[in-house]
Amino acid sequence: MKILLFGKSGQVGWELQRSLAPLGEVIALDSNSADYCGDFTNLDGIAKTIRSIAPDVIVNAAAHTAVDKAESEAELARTINALAPRVLAEEAKRGNAWLIHYSTDYVFDGSGDTAWLETDNTASLSVYGATKLEGEQAIIDSGCRYLIFRTSWVYGTRGGNFAKTMLRLAAERDRLTVINDQVGAPTGADLLADVTAHAIRTVQQRPELAGLYHLVASGETTWYDYARFVINFARDAGMDIKVMDDAIVPVPTSAFPTPATRPLNSRLNTGTLCANFDINLPHWQTGVARMLTEL
Repeated sequence: MKILLFGKSGQVGWELQRSLAPLGEVIALDSNSADYCGDFTNLDGIAKTIRSIAPDVIVNAAAHTAVDKAESEAELARTINALAPRVLAEEAKRGNAWLIHYSTDYVFDGSGDTAWLETDNTASLSVYGATKLEGEQAIIDSGCRYLIFRTSWVYGTRGGNFAKTMLRLAAERDRLTVINDQVGAPTGADLLADVTAHAIRTVQQRPELAGLYHLVASGETTWYDYARFVINFARDAGMDIKVMDDAIVPVPTSAFPTPATRPLNSRLNTGTLCANFDINLPHWQTGVARMLTEL
């Protein structure tokens, strides 16, 4: 099997290089790749790359994920998040390849307090969410064979993440304020990569499982409780933590105005994924603890 991976340098792309390797030959690209075009602003170059490599599977881990910045550069976000995935889908259809793509809970408006189903109505609140939703629809409409995984609150040991920021601030400050009215499940890039590899193996034998799925760790939390878990874990591990537990203060989203509106409810129902692919998703604390131990 020949697998073409876009976005190799991101958190998920980095983990995918590991998880996909046992499946076959992996050609991993990013926007700086020399031999082939991995730059999603060059749509013709992306199409030529796919035709030249002729992969069996295309995995797209590239995206414009700077949520606030997308509000001021909407056309760039649309090119990367919607137009490029359309090209991937068209080329996958032409070459009879599978397309694996990642999307986001930001396609929903964040209302309510129940976990979103794949079939629920979408209504994004931001340019980022709208462009990711357009990318989803382009793939679905193309007629290619695809797996789309919506996820949320992604972190990895590589690069920056919320936990690392909290640890740095906890070592420097006497008081922290953290948002407590957004709810979701921190999801490790390694979990996304491992489930992706399993799903690719499965659909080779059961192509009828193609479709759109929600993929996050199990359980739920707020950014506030996530921060407390991280800081207490680090304190128990002997790290020098300055802030006291009672000086970590919960605040509403309105305390931190941002250009892009965040959904308050980022819960995603993973029941269909778990049933169709016969998997058990670990609790978010398990993955975060593992990441913190590695750090």
